[in-house]
Amino acid sequence: MATLDVPEKKGAPSIGDILFYVVLFNLFLWGSLFAFLHEDGHDLRVNGVFNYEALGVLIATGVTLALYSFLYKDNPFFKAAENLYVGVGLGYELVLVWYSSIKPDLYKPLIRYAVRYELWQEGAIKGQPDFWLLIPLFLGLLLLSRFIPRLSWLSRWAFAFYVGFGAGASIPNVIASNVLQQLKYTLVPIPFDAGFLAAFNTVVILLGVVSVLLYFFFSIEHRGAVGIVSKVGVWFLMICFGASFGYTVMGRMALLVQRVDFLIHGWLRL
Repeated sequence: MATLDVPEKKGAPSIGDILFYVVLFNLFLWGSLFAFLHEDGHDLRVNGVFNYEALGVLIATGVTLALYSFLYKDNPFFKAAENLYVGVGLGYELVLVWYSSIKPDLYKPLIRYAVRYELWQEGAIKGQPDFWLLIPLFLGLLLLSRFIPRLSWLSRWAFAFYVGFGAGASIPNVIASNVLQQLKYTLVPIPFDAGFLAAFNTVVILLGVVSVLLYFFFSIEHRGAVGIVSKVGVWFLMICFGASFGYTVMGRMALLVQRVDFLIHGWLRL
């Protein structure tokens, strides 16, 4: 017998959600009142002027609590803080790109001289526009054609140039930093005169590089001595991955400690 599946209503908060929202709001409210009303708390006015730094502390506290509310579940507070973070980050990135790249590398040497902006100022430096900059300007404008469906194919030319130039510029740097530097520290003589630890480190680096390279060498079967060395390479890889993961966790814990320190000392002034 066929049954009729009634879809569940989505979007209505449960009692647990409402209770969590109330607790979160009261934590922010009463904590802020304590931060402003106790003896060493924040001052709303400093020398007769509104203290915007205190307002910034309140905003930072609200965003911090909203972001950590995700530990309970996905909720509207977290979504609002996430969208605010992305929007502010995008706005900051646009300003940073303008002042660090577009203005000094395009506007000043090309557009400003073209309209003779500096000639209106006393003691200005005269110059001629660098018309070669029209080429990267044109390629940059082609990237914006992605927003026009009928002209989006034009952006492929700019992307092709960008990827090709980026690969050509980065490959020598990657080889120099990853391959040649690795070979440099692998082929050095074992420094027996520098002490046991220095000699041991050199031997470990040599063994790690050779065993890992042999593990990824699939032209011969990993049996016998080759299999033993390749297994040693697996151990080196696991140690490397574990150290990288531990470093990542340690970095995240440092961020957590910094936020907790801000809530205790920067917000509550304890």
